Amino acid sequence: MTIMLIRHGETAWNVREVFRGRIDVELNETGMRQAELLGKYLSQENILAIYSSPLKRALKTAEMIAKHHDIDVEITEGLMDLDFGEWQGLPHETVKEKYGELYRKWLEYPHEVRMPNGESLDDVRERGLRLVEEVVDEYGDREGIIALVSHRVVNKVLICALLGLDNSHFWNIRIDTCGITTFEYEKGRFVLIRHNDISFLKSLGGRRTSDF
Repeated sequence: MTIMLIRHGETAWNVREVFRGRIDVELNETGMRQAELLGKYLSQENILAIYSSPLKRALKTAEMIAKHHDIDVEITEGLMDLDFGEWQGLPHETVKEKYGELYRKWLEYPHEVRMPNGESLDDVRERGLRLVEEVVDEYGDREGIIALVSHRVVNKVLICALLGLDNSHFWNIRIDTCGITTFEYEKGRFVLIRHNDISFLKSLGGRRTSDF
């Protein structure tokens, strides 16, 4: 079995560096095009199942994959974005000014931060791994791909977990919009075989958004 961790396409808030979290921001025009290209890129793959965060930016991305395969998208809270609490809807610079000490801690010790009235990375890790365990139980002995479409934070946390790393390594991983990270599951172990693949987006040209 192969697991693909896929980040959703671009939104206006990615470009403007606004914290999203549970706010249901939709894909922008570029994000829609990215999702279309992603779907075509994976159209010939043997995809057994597609799971998605319930948020529109992820769900629409997942649907662009699913339309090339005779399967429905399974929506799961396990892939929901980190609840950024009071930071949600605020621009990056506003958070930096208003929550200076906590913001610095987020950049240096992300594993120790609980968002004000929100979640911690450990919360994301717990629910994300619960889903991975369910996927392994159902598909672990089958040959094919399980696509998990979610968010930057969720994917970073899951990558750390599947590599046996704790959440302190969160900032050692970059994931671009629509980036694909692939693990093979063999003999009870997840093996990283590809990370942040955005090769299918070359035709779009233009800028590369920051890791936000």
